[in-house]
Amino acid sequence: MQVNLSIFKAYDIRGVVPSTINEALAEALGKAFGTAALKEGETLVAVGRDGRLSGAALSAALIRGLIEAGVNVVDVGMVTTPMLYYAASTLATSGIQVTGSHNPKDYNGFKMVLAGRAIYGEEIQALKQTIEAESWAAPNKHGTLSLADVQTDYIERIVSGVALERPMKIVIDSGNGVAGASAPAVFRALGCEVTELFSEVDGNFPNHHPDPSKPENLQDLIRALQTSDAELGLAFDGDGDRLGIVTKDGQNIYPDRQMMLFARDVLAREPGKTIVFDVKCSQRLAPEIEAAGGVALMYKTGHSLIKAKMREIGSPLGGEMSGHIFFKDRWYGFDDGTYAGARLLEILSRSPDANAVLNALPTSFSTPELNVPCVEGEPHAVVEALIASAKFDAPAKISTIDGVRVDWPDGFGLIRASNTTPVLVLRFEGQTPEALARIQADMLALLRSVKPDASFAAPAH
Repeated sequence: MQVNLSIFKAYDIRGVVPSTINEALAEALGKAFGTAALKEGETLVAVGRDGRLSGAALSAALIRGLIEAGVNVVDVGMVTTPMLYYAASTLATSGIQVTGSHNPKDYNGFKMVLAGRAIYGEEIQALKQTIEAESWAAPNKHGTLSLADVQTDYIERIVSGVALERPMKIVIDSGNGVAGASAPAVFRALGCEVTELFSEVDGNFPNHHPDPSKPENLQDLIRALQTSDAELGLAFDGDGDRLGIVTKDGQNIYPDRQMMLFARDVLAREPGKTIVFDVKCSQRLAPEIEAAGGVALMYKTGHSLIKAKMREIGSPLGGEMSGHIFFKDRWYGFDDGTYAGARLLEILSRSPDANAVLNALPTSFSTPELNVPCVEGEPHAVVEALIASAKFDAPAKISTIDGVRVDWPDGFGLIRASNTTPVLVLRFEGQTPEALARIQADMLALLRSVKPDASFAAPAH
């Protein structure tokens, strides 16, 4: 079978419907994944889908392929990616979510859990090879299909494990993503008074794109906080595995600052443990983790990569600048925007002024994530060239664990290749506006020495 190689990303499969992702590909993936599952002794696979317009057809094709490969399928329907992960932690140990995550509305794809682990890298390439060679299992007996509703159990599991010390008034912006069908109910069950924005699941995303890592997508939430007596805003991405936080005064509490709060809370119960975070996170995060009695470990960006590292070292908490927060402490270790929001409110409810707690977290002057458009395949080549040419005088420290990150005493700069879209991802931070300007200029000069046409449009803040 001929496939477009660009859809096989580092930690999931993702592309444009129908040009690179279609029903034939989904069915073939089902056969390939089913074959891999049976080799590991897995006989049951959970399947879910987000609210994208192409989700139902792709999910049906995926299920056909899995059943043809001889595995049994439990279809949990339209759910958030974390609810699929929950199904793969409680009903089964393998699962596939049909999701385009935060990509534009014409994208879709697949996030996969096999035998309890999020698969990535070589395992995704192995699925690609099976699909290309059509070398999947041809069993004597097809699998079976059953249906399950996991939402009730999922909500009960969160509510039974999280307790707020006082009721809170919040605004939730689901951006017409699939979290709108479940998140408001979770927070009401926790005792919150909830104002909803764009909870109707609509794969056209008619109001704004469901990606809380982009400041422009938080403007409706900021306005709603200004015109109500709610004290905090929560925003979710298209498939519900990422969280955005906005304060009453309109400040975006980026996930690396959220992680400071979560690390203090987790380390109070699990002192000495290692907290994992990705290369995009603030320079101020590691000292906060260490001050709370933990070990700080900077690692590669990517939800599957962070989860794998956490499993390897027994970490109770991990997080990414993009908004993926992973709790193994009191939870299952997967990224879940709703659960992270519940844990955040649990901490903030201990204080009479949630916004004061959030605004007191250490911060710097930084850019949001900046994207430099490239042609397909170019970002990784640019990063390799940068690694070869990057030279900075002491006291700068260069890390190449994922792209090029240069840390100075007063800030850092990062250039890395996205694993989901053909862009370079840039982020700059300085402890003063002057440091930020200097670091940004130095890093852009490095980038343009390799890619002279590099350009982006996003303001520093």
